[in-house]
Amino acid sequence: METLQIGDKAPAIEAKNQNGEIIQLSDFKGKKVILYFYPKDNTPGCTTEACNFRDNYQSLVKDGFEVIGVSIDSEQSHQKFISKFDLPFHLLADEDQKIVNDYGVWVEKNMYGRKYMGTARTTFVIDEQGIIQHIIKKVDSKNASQQIRDLVRKD
Repeated sequence: METLQIGDKAPAIEAKNQNGEIIQLSDFKGKKVILYFYPKDNTPGCTTEACNFRDNYQSLVKDGFEVIGVSIDSEQSHQKFISKFDLPFHLLADEDQKIVNDYGVWVEKNMYGRKYMGTARTTFVIDEQGIIQHIIKKVDSKNASQQIRDLVRKD
């Protein structure tokens, strides 16, 4: 698969959220979307990133953004994660790994010399017409929202 680039049309998404509702990227046409991919619910870096988006959610919405998180965890896992940390946005369950593959974030990882496949923490900023405006591959979990604001401010 070709790597997605800035200016590409964002691949279509259709997946269940934490409540079993079918969510499509096209549901958010006319809004800017922060589509963030993270490895696993309830792990330190992923929790830090999700809580950063939670803490800045109202100001992001005020600025016209919708936040959507994606991991390969189940709806039930997402429900617990949302409940535990009071997350106000959709988390999509990509158990069949279709979305992570479509976005090119399902990659070989290496931890302590052990190679395995997993989700690369990556954020896509998608404009109102569904075009990728920014791709953040080196996500700063503690400052994920500010990282996006800094990029958008430069536009």
